[in-house]
Amino acid sequence: MKDIYEDCPVYRREYLTLIQTDMEDAVDLLKCYSDENAVPIFNSDNCHGDNFHYTTIERMRQAIDFWSFSYTNKYFIRWTVRLNSSNERIGTVEMFHRLAEDEFNHYGVLRIDLQSSYETASVIGEILEIANSYLYEAFQVEAILTKAIPGAKERITALMDKGYQTLNKKLMVYDDYYVRYNGQN
Repeated sequence: MKDIYEDCPVYRREYLTLIQTDMEDAVDLLKCYSDENAVPIFNSDNCHGDNFHYTTIERMRQAIDFWSFSYTNKYFIRWTVRLNSSNERIGTVEMFHRLAEDEFNHYGVLRIDLQSSYETASVIGEILEIANSYLYEAFQVEAILTKAIPGAKERITALMDKGYQTLNKKLMVYDDYYVRYNGQN
């Protein structure tokens, strides 16, 4: 199996494509990360105080630079979510293989950050289809965890539709996680 950190795949569905984030994405991604309606839905758990609310292109570029550094050092991968119809970049997806001394060791953690106008069950559903089809094997995990706060109704609808269920316990000290095991419908 190819090392995902040596050759980052591009994933394409009908409506959108996930492609590794780079500096060319900064201007469009700033629309997502400066969107005050979107920020509360982002998963910033365990991100050392970064809430991902960026209001300058300089700060957006710093984040992308850190994401590139993290890929090079095999911490996580950030893909840009691009609309196939317009090539507009509407957000990002992050995934990593979690290593910890707890019951969620070797689980994948999926973060989905979207502009609020694209926080819809259909967009999130396509992202989850990609995760369900490819990311278990790519990251060598048997389960994927992702967060959805109670107010994120569209996200919760998409999660339930794609086979995720509430975790019903904390991940470390954090609430509102959903889980899907590999092979689950």
